[in-house]
Amino acid sequence: MTAQERSENAIATRNFAELRDTLERLPPFEIGSLMCEMPAQNRVLAFRVLPRELAADAFEYLPFDIQQELLRSLGREEVAAILDEMAPDDRTVLLDELPGTVTNQLLNLLDPIERHVAMQLLGYPEGSIGRLMTPDYVRLRPDWKIDEALEHIREHGRDSETLNLVYVVDDDGKLIDEIRIRKILLAPTDSNVADVMDGTFIGLEAFDDQETAVEAMRRSDLTALPVTDSDGILIGIVTIDDILDVAQAEATEDIQKFGGMEALDEPYLKIAFSRMVRKRAGWLVVLFLGEMLTATAMGFFEKEIEKAVVLALFVPLIISSGGNSGSQAATLVIRAMTLTEVTLADWWRVVRREVFTGLALGSILGSIGFVRIALWSAFSNMYGEHWFLVALTVGISLIGVVLWGTLSGSMLPFILRRVGIDPATSSAPFVATLVDVTGLIIYFGIAMVILEGTLL
Repeated sequence: MTAQERSENAIATRNFAELRDTLERLPPFEIGSLMCEMPAQNRVLAFRVLPRELAADAFEYLPFDIQQELLRSLGREEVAAILDEMAPDDRTVLLDELPGTVTNQLLNLLDPIERHVAMQLLGYPEGSIGRLMTPDYVRLRPDWKIDEALEHIREHGRDSETLNLVYVVDDDGKLIDEIRIRKILLAPTDSNVADVMDGTFIGLEAFDDQETAVEAMRRSDLTALPVTDSDGILIGIVTIDDILDVAQAEATEDIQKFGGMEALDEPYLKIAFSRMVRKRAGWLVVLFLGEMLTATAMGFFEKEIEKAVVLALFVPLIISSGGNSGSQAATLVIRAMTLTEVTLADWWRVVRREVFTGLALGSILGSIGFVRIALWSAFSNMYGEHWFLVALTVGISLIGVVLWGTLSGSMLPFILRRVGIDPATSSAPFVATLVDVTGLIIYFGIAMVILEGTLL
């Protein structure tokens, strides 16, 4: 019998001792997953039988809407106990998501010490590292003996967010090093903390953007990073679980923007219908107006199309190839920027690379287009007696349009980053729209040169 089945059976028979025993055998994240599957009334019962500390740990793994539901269902003392036991960083995320009046009510339920910590963290700007940090960590002094340090860790480590790393500060509280706990454990007990220091660490400042923490965590390969104020005083740490949440949120936002809309900022099934429409309609209108320029461009070449209707057959082929190549280039460059593989200073290297890439890709597609027209002309008269010139027009146009698409798609993120706009805004639909209009000009321009005196 699974834990979920045992829990449901215990609730149905009102055997709360068995329910408590079943849940206590599970890690907090599994309890959170189990509660998500329960009906609301059962969820409250299950939550109430948990020991206070385990309840707070499991609460942190619940989705925001279920957290809200439980806060409304539990009594004031139960809510206060949960909030007091929660990790400060997770509690800050919860309080930040709630309406201001509710946050103030919950703050008043906190123990005075925890309330001070919560107010301090909430005082940092939204989106800053200060909102992610926790003040629960272990500090050491460089002149302590290793056995003194171990005794201090035993005394204060229970309340620390993580014990993988400990931090060394001077008399003023200024961070001077971070040490992996294994160095402390393996060092001779009569040596000093300073003897296992190397003086190298990656630190963050509380007012830095949260994206800075993501990149720093990636480079450091650590599970926690120290956070200091502007004077270098250690005031907290940021752990990898919070950084992963930020990375996931940033990736989701970029993907949604690249899809040609504003970032939703809420789960898909939770966002209000009106907000969903507003966030998607804006870009659709912009793209629609942009595509209207395609019709204008077609109208400009109306006489050419009347003379050589065959040219209109390849318009979708030409503009889609340019849009696809542009979207590819934009995707690659934006991702490279996100991973800091490419910076603004690399724009010329990207141009040179994309010129050759665009020519190669365009040649591949142009050759396929030429061969396709040649094969069809061998068995039919679909493209007329000047099929070779039509095939040549399509082939050369594909080279030009694909080249232009790759250059446009790769350079647009640089331009947006340069003017301070998120490069993800250069979405695939936006690049495709841009290339559609210019692709038509390239196509008909080449056609006028090659087909002059024959079809035109």
